[in-house]
Amino acid sequence: MNLVDAGLYGVLVAGAVAVAAAVVLRGRARNVIAGLSVMTVGVFAAATGLAALAGLVGTGLAIPVSLPLVGGLDPLVLAPDRLGGFFLLLAGLVIATSALFGIGYAHGAAASRTGWTGFAVFAVGVALVPTAADALSFLLAWELMAIGSTVLLLADHAERQAVRAATMWYAVMTHLSFLLLVAGFGVLIAAAGGTSWSRMVSIAEPDASVAFVLLIAGFATKAGLVPMHVWLPRAHPEAPSHASAAMSAAMVKMGLYGILLVTLRLLPTGPSWWAVVLVVLGAISALYGILQASVQSDVKRLLAYSTTENVGLITTAIGIGLLLHQSGQQAAAEVAFIAALLLALSHAVFKTTLFLGAGAVLHATGERDLDQLGGLAARMPVTALTFGVGALGAAALPVTSGFVAEWVLLQALIHTDAKADRLLAVVMPLTMGVVALTIGLGLLTFVKAAGIGFLARPRSEAAARATEVGFTMRAALVGAAGLTIGLGLIPGPLAQLLAGAVGATGIATSGLTGIQLGGLGTVILDPLVLTVLTAAMLAGIVIVNGIAARRHPRREVDLPWGCGGERTSPRMEYNATSYSEPLARVFGASLNTRRSVEVEHPEDAPLLVSGMVFNQETVDLVEDRVYVPAARLAQRLGDLARTVQNGSIHRYIGFSFAALLLVLVLVTR
Repeated sequence: MNLVDAGLYGVLVAGAVAVAAAVVLRGRARNVIAGLSVMTVGVFAAATGLAALAGLVGTGLAIPVSLPLVGGLDPLVLAPDRLGGFFLLLAGLVIATSALFGIGYAHGAAASRTGWTGFAVFAVGVALVPTAADALSFLLAWELMAIGSTVLLLADHAERQAVRAATMWYAVMTHLSFLLLVAGFGVLIAAAGGTSWSRMVSIAEPDASVAFVLLIAGFATKAGLVPMHVWLPRAHPEAPSHASAAMSAAMVKMGLYGILLVTLRLLPTGPSWWAVVLVVLGAISALYGILQASVQSDVKRLLAYSTTENVGLITTAIGIGLLLHQSGQQAAAEVAFIAALLLALSHAVFKTTLFLGAGAVLHATGERDLDQLGGLAARMPVTALTFGVGALGAAALPVTSGFVAEWVLLQALIHTDAKADRLLAVVMPLTMGVVALTIGLGLLTFVKAAGIGFLARPRSEAAARATEVGFTMRAALVGAAGLTIGLGLIPGPLAQLLAGAVGATGIATSGLTGIQLGGLGTVILDPLVLTVLTAAMLAGIVIVNGIAARRHPRREVDLPWGCGGERTSPRMEYNATSYSEPLARVFGASLNTRRSVEVEHPEDAPLLVSGMVFNQETVDLVEDRVYVPAARLAQRLGDLARTVQNGSIHRYIGFSFAALLLVLVLVTR
């Protein structure tokens, strides 16, 4: 038994201990022991994933199975390869950090037996998905992940009505994902004659295309790609914040793992339209997600739409890599695949930081509406600093992991020879435009999230009374923020490690930490140089500011006018709604923005205005135009179907007789 096998056993044992602790213990002891046990699941998963990513191969855990009328099947096998090891490492880091935060954060239903049991089952399911070496074990782990997350999301349903509606949306979409995967893997199993991944390689057409469409639809639903994203902005705001972090940063990545599993391992020789489908899905998701995020005032809903944007960028990178590979530009294709993995890891760490930061704010103030926050930088300095680091990563600014990941993606796009292929000549300029617009809107969005939420003056009593959160929550925030910066400082060694997951070469280090893309003509990035330059600039600013402060000491001035005077009310500050108003007007048709203005007049002077209320609401265009009409149609069909059940035994016997005749006709054909 090597490290990989021992780690898999450790995940299962720690998960069982976590469930037992959640069921048996009470109060604070349950939070501590169950939380530490789930954290141990994450630690074992991360260690196992790192070993597998480094190339260590274990014997795996195998369970022989058979089904009635089917006979012997390939055994259920848990044995991660390098690609699975990367996603196992990613999931382990997120689970461990989220569980540590949950020890201090979980309260009410989230700290109940149901809450911690659901989180433990969910953590084990997420950890097992990338270790599966066959379709049956993959689907079992997938459903374990789905059931655990559904139970965890539903834990608070008795206290908040919105949780029930969110869980219903999530349950429907997650089981739709499962059914699509069952159908897709069923096609592959029938064509291959077995359930193991090794038997499913290079299935012939048309089975391959049918399986591709079904599987990509199933994985895109779990990943939150448009138009299957509608569960994200509903589930994330209502889930406990440590669960939101794990679902956004780890669970949606399992959908991306599935896309890579299909396109790189199971069906690596597909036609070019497969890649175009991924690029279109990714580009639309990235642009739509960041547009929706830019106008949200609910911070957790903003982060949920941002997840759609990030997942869209990763899917776009995968599609571009496939297109470049098919056109023979192998070096650029490998850089695109490396960019996809860097984007996935970067999103995992900074989105964990942001969701946990939003949870800390919610824990301290009871608010998640940016319009009701402000002034938290002085009251919650650790939370403000770590959330700011996460915002820097989400905005792809140096020297965070987000900057490195998007820089590598841009290098793949820039160094593509579009003249070599007509399809590339059309796709590449459009993709670069989408990526550039997405990056710009992302910067605006997270300036709003960090600036409006933490700076200026408090806009509510709850924000004014806020205090810093407890030690375990602060430790989790600092750890996640540290990874956001740390991974951005070592892109060279990190990219070399990730290259093995997608079989890439031509990636090398530059100096101790920098990255060198030799296949693209020796393109080099060294974040340490950027860090030194940034520190030098900041030092100069601090020195100049100190000298100016000594020569011109601060004075208190009481002015009757606004410019340079004291702002007497937080109502004079920008809030989240007013900040995003220009974007809402420019992209109003795409955002489906609805505004209303209510004007109040004095009774004795109808021409005067005594008060005014402005309300702006952004409704998800896809949900409003696609899902809501579909749900209404299904309800009408259900109402019509009720008329069939009128209580007449004669009608029921007639139905049974007609069904029997239909079966006999089909059998005798």
